[in-house]
Amino acid sequence: MCYSAQILAQYDRYCRAFGARLDLPSFVELFWGRLEDARIKIPKALEDDFVHPQNDQERQIKEAIDQYRTQQAYKLEQELFKQRKRLADSERTLLSKTTKSALEGKRIATSKIEWALSKLADMRRTDAKEIDSRIYPGYYAPVMVMENGERVIKPMRYQCRPAGKPAFYDTKYPGTYNARRDNLEGFWKGQFGFTHGLMLVNAFYEHVTQPTSTGETQNVILEFKPRPVQDMLVACLWSKWTGEGEPDLYSFAAITDEPPEEIAAAGHDRCIIPIKPKNIDAWLNPNPAKLADLYAMLDDRERPYYEHRMAA
Repeated sequence: MCYSAQILAQYDRYCRAFGARLDLPSFVELFWGRLEDARIKIPKALEDDFVHPQNDQERQIKEAIDQYRTQQAYKLEQELFKQRKRLADSERTLLSKTTKSALEGKRIATSKIEWALSKLADMRRTDAKEIDSRIYPGYYAPVMVMENGERVIKPMRYQCRPAGKPAFYDTKYPGTYNARRDNLEGFWKGQFGFTHGLMLVNAFYEHVTQPTSTGETQNVILEFKPRPVQDMLVACLWSKWTGEGEPDLYSFAAITDEPPEEIAAAGHDRCIIPIKPKNIDAWLNPNPAKLADLYAMLDDRERPYYEHRMAA
């Protein structure tokens, strides 16, 4: 499973490198939609690329981002006011008598104040950090697809809801951010051979169970990075979901396969599939009558060495 990934969110670089066009209307719709739908999660790096808008659509996106940040700052400031009052009340009680309730109130209020201050500082931060471009299931990421013979970059949710399936599939099948290669003609038969995409990734993260010095086990998160360092074109499947009374949903899943030796040795049993640049157009223009050709492209993949370390 690809629990999390470090994506390339620099649109200009993405477009120049692959001769792709940014689907700005889709980005406009996404960023304005987030103001009304708290389920829409967008990594900070995708926002920061619109700090200096170049045209009317980018200015619309910038306005939506500014409104969202103002909205979130207000909520955080309200939470700070609430927790500071709670902290003051608890400390006042503790001056006269030590109670379990007051101690717990002080602990919780202090923790929540630190969290809210951290969120506010992060929102206002202008320097870029790696965490800004991390995506998790449910987050949106830029995905390259083919439209009318043109490479196009669209924002899509990282957890695929196949067209025609009920919305509760998101919770019934929470692992649909990954499409297992051995199930492409099963669960994913409506997408494999029909709607293919590519996500640009330079690292990915996995939950791994490791033994401790006491003989027990612990769950840790490992970061896997290709060596030599590179942006990988990760093979994906995507779908456009429509439902009555619901906005259209574009979502995708990364295809995973058996891991190379170094990932298996680290304790994980799946790996994303980076296709070769020479296969971009063939992958994005799939022929459902020639599935063998698609499997051949997945086999003819880039094979970097994946170095791992404990994730920060």
